[in-house]
Amino acid sequence: MTISIARVYDDPGDGRVLVDRLWPRGMRKDDPRIGRWLKEVAPTRELRTWYHAHPDQYDAFHDRYLAELSAPGAQADALAELVELAKSGDVELATAMKDPARSEVPTLVEALKDRLSSS
Repeated sequence: MTISIARVYDDPGDGRVLVDRLWPRGMRKDDPRIGRWLKEVAPTRELRTWYHAHPDQYDAFHDRYLAELSAPGAQADALAELVELAKSGDVELATAMKDPARSEVPTLVEALKDRLSSS
């Protein structure tokens, strides 16, 4: 099992899951590069808007997003779904952001690995 990060505009790898809340610009709904769309695991609209206004505060964004993923609800359920996908094979978490390293995806990878190690 491998967990990797990619831009949604790149050629897809095995087990690709789009983890952005918003659909990527310029992509059709049937684009084969998307794979599966699990928007429920993405940061809430409020947190995403806050981070867009404060891009220099990635550490605070990271902590707030981990707290969202830990709270009961749709995000935690979607994270549990990702855990099950990762248990059955490789997972590639895709985002439309230009710099995936400064997106929600590294935080999501951390949360996913944490859940996998405790399950």
